[in-house]
Amino acid sequence: MCHALFLDPKFFRLLLDIDHELAAQRRVGGCSCGGVLHRADYPRKPRGCLNEARADYQSRFSFCCSKCRKRSTSMSVRFLGRRVYLALAVVLGSARHAGQNPAAARLCTTLNVPVRTLQRWRQWWVEQFPLTPLWHAASARFMPPVATDLFPASLLERFAGNADQALMRLLVFLRPITVGTTALREGR
Repeated sequence: MCHALFLDPKFFRLLLDIDHELAAQRRVGGCSCGGVLHRADYPRKPRGCLNEARADYQSRFSFCCSKCRKRSTSMSVRFLGRRVYLALAVVLGSARHAGQNPAAARLCTTLNVPVRTLQRWRQWWVEQFPLTPLWHAASARFMPPVATDLFPASLLERFAGNADQALMRLLVFLRPITVGTTALREGR
C-alpha cells in the first residue's frame, strides 16, 4: 500500500525530479521587478525521509533576485510549506490517522512521528485546509463533494490510479500551498 512508498527510492527520486522541474519553471519566470533569479537554496532537515534520499532532500529550491534581492521559493511536491516532515509523511500519516487504524500506528512508529504531531496535522487538514484559497478554488471540481472531515484520505481517494499514482497526483495538486505564508499557518 502507500506506506511502502517510504521504502521506495524511485518514488523519492520522482518527487525530486518534479521539484527540479518546478524550480526551473520558477526561475524562467524571473522576478516581478525584471531581475534575474539566482539559485539560493536553503537547508532543510527533513523528517520522514528515506536514508538513501536524505542528501537530495536537505535543501529546498529557492531563488534570489539580482536586482531587488527578494527571495522567491518554487512550489514543491517534497515539502509542505515549513513543516519539517516531508509532504509524503504529512499526507499519508494524516490519511492513516483519519481512520484510527493499526496501520497508522505502524506508520507513526516507522517515521517516528509523535501522536501529538499527527493530531496537529489532522486538525490542520480538517480545520484550516478547507479555508485555503486552493481548496476554495478547487472544491467545486469534485463531485460528489469531498468529505472534509476525512481529509486527506477522502481527497486521496478522488485521484485516479494505483496508490503511488494517486499520491503523486495529490502532491501535485497541493503544490500551490507549499509557497507563501498565509496558506500554512501552523508551520510544523
